[in-house]
Amino acid sequence: MPSMTVISATAVPDHLRGALTRWLLEVTPTLYIGTISARVRTELWNNLTACLTDDNAVLAYPAANEQGFTLHTAGPQRRDPLDFDGLTLIAFQRLPTSQEAAKAP
Repeated sequence: MPSMTVISATAVPDHLRGALTRWLLEVTPTLYIGTISARVRTELWNNLTACLTDDNAVLAYPAANEQGFTLHTAGPQRRDPLDFDGLTLIAFQRLPTSQEAAKAP
């Protein structure tokens, strides 16, 4: 059954942007929204994650959980969704400050 899907991806190559816009509306240059089946969503996500180099992407879609949605992230600069007692929290690595970097060996 089709469900609302949201994909946010930075610096998408033209060929992949074309594939995304066939199925989803590009409401801003990095945000794609639409109602698609799970199969189409999976194929789009697999194609997107295969093309990522220095960029990141986020996929959100409805799920039967407390928050009502599931998140997936990809790319080297991504934030990682973590399951914390059934709730999804976002984790990311804190960059060291210039003082901390100067103290490092």
